Amino acid sequence: MTDMTEETKGAVVAEERPGWRREVTLFLSGQTISLFGSMLVQYAVMWHLTLETKSGGVMALYAVFGFLPQAVISIFGGVWADRLDRKKLIIGADATIAIVTLALAMFMAAGATDLWLIFVAIAIRSAGAGIQMPAVAALLPQIVPTDKLMRVNGINGTIQSAMMLVAPAAAAAVYASMSIVAVFYIDVVTAVIGIGLLLLVTVPRLVRSEETAHLGYFDDLVGGVKYVVTHTFVRWILVLYAVVFVLIVAPSFLTPLMIVRTFGEEVWKLTVNELAFSIGMVLGGAAVAAWAGTWNRVRMILVSTLVFGAISIGLGLSTNLWVFFAFMFLLGLSVPAFSTPSFTVLQETVEPEMQGRVFGFVGIVMALSMPFGMAVFGPLADTFSVESLLIFAGVALLLVVALALAVPGGRRAVRAANEHATV
Repeated sequence: MTDMTEETKGAVVAEERPGWRREVTLFLSGQTISLFGSMLVQYAVMWHLTLETKSGGVMALYAVFGFLPQAVISIFGGVWADRLDRKKLIIGADATIAIVTLALAMFMAAGATDLWLIFVAIAIRSAGAGIQMPAVAALLPQIVPTDKLMRVNGINGTIQSAMMLVAPAAAAAVYASMSIVAVFYIDVVTAVIGIGLLLLVTVPRLVRSEETAHLGYFDDLVGGVKYVVTHTFVRWILVLYAVVFVLIVAPSFLTPLMIVRTFGEEVWKLTVNELAFSIGMVLGGAAVAAWAGTWNRVRMILVSTLVFGAISIGLGLSTNLWVFFAFMFLLGLSVPAFSTPSFTVLQETVEPEMQGRVFGFVGIVMALSMPFGMAVFGPLADTFSVESLLIFAGVALLLVVALALAVPGGRRAVRAANEHATV
């Protein structure tokens, strides 16, 4: 039937897989529990290194070991996600991370507190994330009907945002009352639960096309690079991600420094700053999940990018603390309107057998852009005010988007992107 509506198409997909809601519930529940444990470790290790060493160099090494392995492994992790069983790949990565974390806990419980042990464990955990991220992103479209992807991604984003509220408090309670070793043990338990729930999920087998079924690993790797470079829409999304992470995500990490310099050193002000952003993300994710299913994906991405630039300028111009917090709330509120549709439209657009590689490159861009931005803006913050850097970053983002829309190549990319948007 050539005149089949989008709603009818979605109904057919759901009818063909009547148990998809159960599968999605199990999958997201397992990932949420596993994410909770991972975030506990992230905060606990960061605080532990800060309190024990009080060294900027140590924290710089922590950032390197925490981000670089993920960026490197994502190149290969994307290929594995397209060649191997994605469910088994996620389970294998989770199990490896849990084993390494358990080993670190046992070493530290026995009195071994060498920093290199922590750095090795953090590096392996980061590498595991490089395998997990593309596999998880590529697996979701296998169990979710296409017309429900936006809503499910919005729900997933809301859950992750909620974890940003819960995990720091939980990590602080466990770390303060017991020890960092207890945090590691909790992470192992949450990983086991997450793996157990994932084992209950039935994932349809991904069948590769006849043209690619015979290709070897290296051919797949080269094919993924060529696909990203030549696919106008995918390239557009990756460049936009890089620009946003460098000009918005990185400078936003300097907002606590601005608060201390401009509004005072009270801890409650730093706490409210984080809460305003996190609560905004939770509400934004919920709004996207509830109402954005029929909105144009590309328009949402472009509008939210422009909003990022305006909010960054507003943060830099804020002379009142509560106005500053209001802008932080709006920034958090806007994030799901960018991240959810961009992930969704990639899942809708990219062929299933290529999604692992594409999301591998997304992971690389995310893992490298933020540290690069911090390497630029961090030292500048010792010479210039954070306010001026936020204003500069916001203006730069607006100019980049305007230029991208003005040049013929940019307009072609947006047209190509709109062609791939399902609504």
